[in-house]
Amino acid sequence: MTTSPDHVDSREDLAAFVRSLRRSHAEDGRPWENADLPSFLDALSAWTDDADGW
Repeated sequence: MTTSPDHVDSREDLAAFVRSLRRSHAEDGRPWENADLPSFLDALSAWTDDADGW
């Protein structure tokens, strides 16, 4: 599964995408721009609001 949001077309795709993000974070070890869950979820909701076609 790719971590590209361009391939999220269903509920199943979204779940797989979130799992791949988690796996990527665990394997990479580099800090993310959003260092805690609340800030990540705020950014995710803002991205979703701005995403065309949703």
